[in-house]
Amino acid sequence: MTSPAWLTPVPEESIARGDGDFVARFADAFATITKDSIAGPSGSKMVLRDWQKELLGQVFARDEDGGLRHRISLLGLPRKQGKSALGSLICAFALVDLKTQGAEIYSVAADRNQARIVFEDTKRMIQNSELAEHVKIYRDSIMVPATNNVYRVLSADAPRHEGLSPTLVLFDELHAQPNRKLFDVMSLAQGARGKQATLIAITTAGVKTESQTGKDSIAYTLYNYGKKIAKKEVEDETFFMAWWEAPAEADHHLESTWQAANPGFDDIVAKSDFESAVKRTPEAEFRTKRCNQWVSSQQAWLPTGLWDELNGDVEISPDEDYVLGFDGSYANDSTAICAVTLPTDDSPPKVKLIKVWEKDFDRDDDSWRVSIDDVKQTIIRYVQEFPKCREIACDPFRWASMMQELDEMDLPIVEYKTNLLNLMIPATQKVFEAVTEKQFMHDGNPILSRHINNCVIKMDHRGQRVTKESSNSRKKIDAAIAFIIAYDRATTGRIDDGVPEFFF
Repeated sequence: MTSPAWLTPVPEESIARGDGDFVARFADAFATITKDSIAGPSGSKMVLRDWQKELLGQVFARDEDGGLRHRISLLGLPRKQGKSALGSLICAFALVDLKTQGAEIYSVAADRNQARIVFEDTKRMIQNSELAEHVKIYRDSIMVPATNNVYRVLSADAPRHEGLSPTLVLFDELHAQPNRKLFDVMSLAQGARGKQATLIAITTAGVKTESQTGKDSIAYTLYNYGKKIAKKEVEDETFFMAWWEAPAEADHHLESTWQAANPGFDDIVAKSDFESAVKRTPEAEFRTKRCNQWVSSQQAWLPTGLWDELNGDVEISPDEDYVLGFDGSYANDSTAICAVTLPTDDSPPKVKLIKVWEKDFDRDDDSWRVSIDDVKQTIIRYVQEFPKCREIACDPFRWASMMQELDEMDLPIVEYKTNLLNLMIPATQKVFEAVTEKQFMHDGNPILSRHINNCVIKMDHRGQRVTKESSNSRKKIDAAIAFIIAYDRATTGRIDDGVPEFFF
């Protein structure tokens, strides 16, 4: 069993006075697995590991007066270590605890969908046991009539949180909170409950700073505070932290790194899962989600050398189906058109940069402009020469008029708004996996290679996507964006006799 990298001290006598053993016995009697996993099929009995029992004993330790020792607990675990199941167990136990009357238990997360994960798992756990006879289950709440204990689900995007008096707050994925407002509201609202109230945050690591303010995130702030207590620089028995993480300098490809960060390694989660994930996951994301390490908001997108390994003799023939990706600017940025062929049984996608319009930054004046007519004629000529163009996918910003003109010529124009994160986040991941798994070839164009190398990853609670290293950087990435657009559209949908069925 891997011990936490950071653990705040808890006296053994406080653990002995606490509720950890009660929670473990509750799990043995009532807890079930709510989704199929390596730990067992859905509906089977949940078996707590020794490290989980030890963790529950520390979290639910009590002081000499019988009150809960910890006002706030921060539990840092990588993905697939049973965080949601542990949170569901804690919420179910608090809900049916007969020692409390009128308890208010809350599952809280950054958005409603995330908040409902623990709630739905708790609901299924209760429905799978004899506890179902003693509760009333509603869409967003579960109530115990005999005690008036109630369990509700909340999220940061809900409009109001005033008037609450929580007994237990379970924050799921605290790192994803857009700011500290909801955390402060819920922690302050516990005041009326005294030492019978606690807030437990179960989270993976994430980015260190809030995207809106640039300040340290609430999760990273608490993590650093917990480290100070663990190192005995600060004394605060009301705060508990157990945080598993790999050493900062560790190679994230090594099994020893995975073992250091994951107490359930090759038990709750299989070793083969790590071996697969490390090949197809960007380093920054793998380090946060699987090694539980904090990262800066921006890191290089592709590992060194991977793009060059896909260089080949690429030519597109007039009888091949393809998609054009277009990312345009007007003045100081660049404009690019890239073609990607549709994959077939006999041929993976081929990538060819068609043309780039880029300002020469040796010029000191601001008079340079992209010729809209030149861009339009380039697209028209290419489609005339290569007639099997299935889509021309364009970001419409500043180019709506040209797109309309091409549409009126019956060219297959499709809007692709690169500012929509629900497009760019999965597209970024798709292309990364295609690069790491060598699923296409490109023509080795030096401009496209340069723009690819200029890309960095921006990470926040919504996910990751490519961007420039700064808004005023002279390092351009527009050819890379045009490629991502084209590749995403060329590989989206079902190919039937060479004609794709898209979902836009």
